Amino acid sequence: MKAFFLFIATIICFQINAQDAIGYKTPPTAILNLATAKPSPGVSINDKGDWMLIIERSAMPTVEELAQPELRIAGLRINPNNFSPSRSTYAIGLSLKDIKTGQDFTITGLPINLKAGNFQWSPNDDKIAFSQTNADNIDLYVIDLKTKKASKTNQTPLNIVINDLSWLDNNSILYFTTLSPAKDAPKKSLTPKGPTVQQNMGKVAASVTYQDLIKSPYDEQLFEFYTTTQLVKNTNGVETKIGIPQIYNSAIASPDKKYFLVEKIEKPFSYLVPVNGFNSSMIITDLDGKIVKNVAKIPSSELAPTGYDNVLNASRGHSWINTLPNTITWIEPLDSGLIKKKVEFHDVAYMQAAPFTAMPTELIKTPMRMGSISGLSENEILFSEYSRVKHQQKLSKLDFVKKETKNLIDRSTDDAYNDPGTPVNAMNKFGKNTIKVLANRTILMRGAGSSPKGDLPFLNSFNLDTKETKTLWKCQEPYYEVVTGILDFDKLSFVTSRQGQNETPNYYLYNGGNTGKQLTNFPDPQPELRGITKEKITYKRKDGVDLAADLYLPKGYSKEKDGALPVIMWAYPREFKSSNDAAQIRGSKYTFVRVNWGSPVFWATQGYAVMDNTEFPIVGEGDKQPNDNFIEQLVWNAEAAINKIANLGVGDSTRVAVGGHSYGAFMTTNLLAHCKLFKAGIARSGAYNRSLTPFGFQNEERTYWQAPELYFKMSPFSYANQIKTPLLMIHGEMDNNPGTFPIQSERLFNAIKGHGGTVRFVQLPYESHGYAGKENILHLLWEQHEWLEKYVKNRQAR
Repeated sequence: MKAFFLFIATIICFQINAQDAIGYKTPPTAILNLATAKPSPGVSINDKGDWMLIIERSAMPTVEELAQPELRIAGLRINPNNFSPSRSTYAIGLSLKDIKTGQDFTITGLPINLKAGNFQWSPNDDKIAFSQTNADNIDLYVIDLKTKKASKTNQTPLNIVINDLSWLDNNSILYFTTLSPAKDAPKKSLTPKGPTVQQNMGKVAASVTYQDLIKSPYDEQLFEFYTTTQLVKNTNGVETKIGIPQIYNSAIASPDKKYFLVEKIEKPFSYLVPVNGFNSSMIITDLDGKIVKNVAKIPSSELAPTGYDNVLNASRGHSWINTLPNTITWIEPLDSGLIKKKVEFHDVAYMQAAPFTAMPTELIKTPMRMGSISGLSENEILFSEYSRVKHQQKLSKLDFVKKETKNLIDRSTDDAYNDPGTPVNAMNKFGKNTIKVLANRTILMRGAGSSPKGDLPFLNSFNLDTKETKTLWKCQEPYYEVVTGILDFDKLSFVTSRQGQNETPNYYLYNGGNTGKQLTNFPDPQPELRGITKEKITYKRKDGVDLAADLYLPKGYSKEKDGALPVIMWAYPREFKSSNDAAQIRGSKYTFVRVNWGSPVFWATQGYAVMDNTEFPIVGEGDKQPNDNFIEQLVWNAEAAINKIANLGVGDSTRVAVGGHSYGAFMTTNLLAHCKLFKAGIARSGAYNRSLTPFGFQNEERTYWQAPELYFKMSPFSYANQIKTPLLMIHGEMDNNPGTFPIQSERLFNAIKGHGGTVRFVQLPYESHGYAGKENILHLLWEQHEWLEKYVKNRQAR
């Protein structure tokens, strides 16, 4: 009998160890206080630069809030009670600041339970529209800057599942409304009419492994119910219906406000791709919604060929040229969408003006795939070309009257040091946001300013005719400061956001000089982090590629007194076509030290040396692809980082953990499978079996059937028997990211467990690819802390 009870007790202990049914835990107090700190406010400044809207942001929702009803269909996550996206973040407080005087103003008339979003300034900058999310509907509010009062203006509840709101003119707002109350949603029959059937009749329809797709006829009914809307124009509170109800993907007014360019979604709905890849039609209507022209029929993107730089064999990029009253432009492939097809030109762009009866005018043919088209003037456009495979980008201008083309920029997208930045936009005479061209034929460019010293953002002028670049302003050490908006292009008045390692981010106003006037004085949201030191460290890996990482050390740390610390290394691999580009320094050592839920920097408060943003480049030069020796390069990166921190004397090379999220989790598990450098690993929301993402992943365009050995070798699942280093796996129960289905973690956990590895799998209820629920996040931090304490800090050296 004693032997029997001993046997039963053994079974019970085994079951407890194998699957712990535990309640929510919380991390140590220092980590808890940081994780629950009130977020800093956000701001929105009007184009005139005289008013600032200060936005108090909501804190973490509870798990109970995440658990509210949610539909996951067609790549959307819908709140079925109020016709809005679920899991949204909101503004819970609003106030105004007069920038010239510095005076703050309270806004009256705001909803009691404020959940505001979709902020839009009116064209003349004297009003702000926003959506208010209620339990069972969405309302529209407008703030009048003259009275500092907010007023509800809609009569019909809004539907913002796909579209939000926009100003048509200074008094009129466009939005989409519901047709029926939520209680009229289709009810699911207990007895289906028949099986769900999908078929393919010989067409090639390779697809990325998307999540939250339509899976049944009932899903189709729900999708149609929740996305069919009525376009409405609201003028000073009076609603006017435009056109008929349909599933709008977009409806954009022409610059002269005489037409709408509408994309409407059509049946049959796809079971393979999300809503932005459904069959659709592009049409032009008048302001009453009457069809003026049927522009194009666009088939489902499930027919698009696999491979980067390949596109659907159909027109794309339909848009208004914002510098002309009523002219549309679009792009068509000349290679049937296949970039490897031997042709002189791969794309062609057209334009067509109202009344849209003349033959389209050819704008330009390009030898590369064409990206965006933007208006510069009444006779000029700016257009981009790209090659994702070659990591290349070109920017050119076209005078379509003179038929003259001039290349302005031709660069590697990996070359951060020579990134010229992006053009600055402003409202033009039509009230449309477009590139601002100054009288001297220059545009303003703002960029990251990557350099051997790290990122030092800039504001430059760029001459469209001579290509001459002049530096107008540049961030000065020891700060990280970035231009957030231009208020006056001629007088060079602009606003920046400035921060330092121990200086809270705040906003500054520049009026033509080098000294900014401070506009805000936001307090330090996480004072417990002050005293933690941050340093950008550099080192080389074995093949000579230069690497870098952000090193954080605990407050008051002394090498002589405290010795070498346990280390947590956090990283995310990135592909490059050039070792020189891979070696460039990215990021800034001067950013304000703060943490969010996913940061490893929490553990600098717990006696760890933290290596964040640890560079893990994967390089494939010439004809070689980066992933051809992915595993070897991962190990080289890890060895170099560990050697560096050990040589500095601040990190113990025998007590190092490695971790990452998503592709960083994929990296982590591969490292544990192929080297013995680490004491523990943390892998969050990753994909581990690449045969489950067979049509490509990350920047790998080859399919499983083209490169089966590569897929096998890069899959840590293939080497689960070799993962003996303790591994903590975490995944959101409702992950929505393509490829990172929760089953990826479930299967790897079972495989490691089946081979006797040390592994723990935590699935967070209701969480998506990024985590949000307060209880879940605090428990996540507890799990990570316990794992690090047990297997890294308190683990005996090898």
